[in-house]
Amino acid sequence: MNPPKSPGNETRVDIQFNLQQENVPLLLQPSYARSKSLLFDELRNFRISLKWCALDHSSCIGKFISYFAFIFLTIIVPLISSLCIKVPSSTQDCAQDGPVSFNKLVQFPESGLALVGFFILSRFFSKYGLRQLLFLDGLQEDSLFVRRGYTRELDKAFRYLACILLPSFFVELAHKIIYFSTVRVSFPGGGGDPWINSIVMFVLVLASWVYRTGLYLLVCVMFRLTCELHILRFEGLHNMFEGRRSGSDAGFIFREHLRIRKQLSATSHRYRFFIIASLVVISINQMGALLLILGTHADKSFFNSGELVVCSAVELSGFFLCVLGAARITHRAQGITSVATRWHMTATCASVGGSDSGKGNAGEAADHDQCRDSTSSSSDSDSSSDVNIKVLSSQEPPSFQIRQALVAYLQHNNGGITLFGFALDRGLLHTIFAFEFSLVLWILSKVVVLSK
Repeated sequence: MNPPKSPGNETRVDIQFNLQQENVPLLLQPSYARSKSLLFDELRNFRISLKWCALDHSSCIGKFISYFAFIFLTIIVPLISSLCIKVPSSTQDCAQDGPVSFNKLVQFPESGLALVGFFILSRFFSKYGLRQLLFLDGLQEDSLFVRRGYTRELDKAFRYLACILLPSFFVELAHKIIYFSTVRVSFPGGGGDPWINSIVMFVLVLASWVYRTGLYLLVCVMFRLTCELHILRFEGLHNMFEGRRSGSDAGFIFREHLRIRKQLSATSHRYRFFIIASLVVISINQMGALLLILGTHADKSFFNSGELVVCSAVELSGFFLCVLGAARITHRAQGITSVATRWHMTATCASVGGSDSGKGNAGEAADHDQCRDSTSSSSDSDSSSDVNIKVLSSQEPPSFQIRQALVAYLQHNNGGITLFGFALDRGLLHTIFAFEFSLVLWILSKVVVLSK
């Protein structure tokens, strides 16, 4: 039987609970529910962005609005703009229908990437939810260093989105003003004032561009945010090897790495279709744009090719945001083996030095000190392996067999983000670059042959 609690004890427990709630971030409080949207909610910016992008799937009405907005802004508006915008006869001879041709070319990759992003987000929200998608439910098991770092990354996530979207929006706005002041808009039936038709089409086209671009970049930012979380966890794993956290034995490190490995596998399975589909769409768009620009003899200007430049910049910025984040975390995952090997060597030197010190072997102790000093003072340009490992002689290190097993496990499980088994590291990025460069050279050779 539990002893009865005195009023003094109840008051003391309440005070400790309130102090604990003040020190714990809002993301980690047990009373924080998934459906709440409080004033200091770290996911408040995400939820506001999803509502403005018509991606709120929490209700049947929200899903209907989401699908209607997607079909209207991604399919219907680009189709109407491609059919109803004509170049006047006074400027058609000098431009050779260039702006309309480039405008039609841009619609396919923008709508294609928006289709991929909408499909991915709809599947994520229906299957996982926003908190589980961003791995917020598992933050209770992470250290305070990881939780505070992830809170900062949540605040910085929309800065990446704003740094790409806002400059592109102003350039696109300037281009659309020049574009619609020159072309002629005629809806089916031929009715209405031409200026009103141009204004209506201008607003619809600009809204469609913001929606499609924001949809694609939102998925890129969410993937980058997930990569930053795993990078923070690997940094916390490095701190365990440094001995900064109590209880950093081989078994605890193994369980922590196994948990990170499981979440990396889940991230790879969730985003692999998005990365591959984005690569295919962007490659086709860039090669088609290169072929069209080199095959067109008209003068290139901001009027007829400005939208193509903005589209290419947004696509490449979002794609690089994804692949660079994936390459960073893969590099950190592969670098943990080097850190574990040095930790194993340092611990072995400490155990050997401790056993020989009782026998008065000063030479071995000096070699042990030299080994430990060389390990702790070694520096490398790679940030993932720049770790100083400290093993105190008063602590009993793990046995040699356990450390050796941990090192062998990390050597065979050092993958990060994978695409159907292929690690998305720097080697794969070099392969993709070589493939794209080969396509560019092939197109240039065909253009030179055809021009002759």
